[in-house]
Amino acid sequence: MTNVENSVVRFENVGMRYGAGPEVLRDVTFTLPPASFHFLTGPSGAGKSSLLRLMYLANRPSRGVVSIFGKDVTQISRRALPALRRNIGVVFQDFRLLEHQSVFDNVALPLRVAGGNEEQIRKHVSELLRWVGLEKSIENLPSTLSGGEKQRVAIARAVIGRPRLLLADEPTGNVDDAIAMRLLYLFEELNRMGTSVVIATHNETLISRFEHRQLHLDQGGIEYRQNGAGSRDAASA
Repeated sequence: MTNVENSVVRFENVGMRYGAGPEVLRDVTFTLPPASFHFLTGPSGAGKSSLLRLMYLANRPSRGVVSIFGKDVTQISRRALPALRRNIGVVFQDFRLLEHQSVFDNVALPLRVAGGNEEQIRKHVSELLRWVGLEKSIENLPSTLSGGEKQRVAIARAVIGRPRLLLADEPTGNVDDAIAMRLLYLFEELNRMGTSVVIATHNETLISRFEHRQLHLDQGGIEYRQNGAGSRDAASA
């Protein structure tokens, strides 16, 4: 079992609802250790995006305990949230790029917010953009890019600061299979350097090519899976 104090993410009997509506998550319990890698799976409407929103601190649970880096999110002040969020990289389905800034400046943003050296920023950003195949688009604005290119910019921005936790919502949904595999290898490399990775995806073919564990959501509850075998036990490494 994972040491709770050292866990990156811990959910304990978590429920979540929007307004007065029904719960979209019910009694969700799992623990993710440092440097773990999980696919988040489940049918549309199962609550994957809601679970990710709790993990990147966009929402708070309706009940239960959510802890990020050992801190109960309900006890964290609003003033302390930005510093905590800087340790979390997020790849959104809708990209959320800054349309008035170049590809380079979008990817460099987390490093600049953290006060990085500009010479080192240029080196690291340029290297990463070469890796994701966007070295020729470095000065382009997002409006000139295809959906797949925007996706790669969003991924580069999320991983550039080597966050402690990386959350990705369908990160390969707008790219072909070759680029999808390359992006997964990038996530694995980040994971080997110590980042815990959670990737929400419907792509069963992609999942089958890797041996990473699954958190499977269905009807608001969570199921832990490994190598295709399911268990209703609380998910934990």
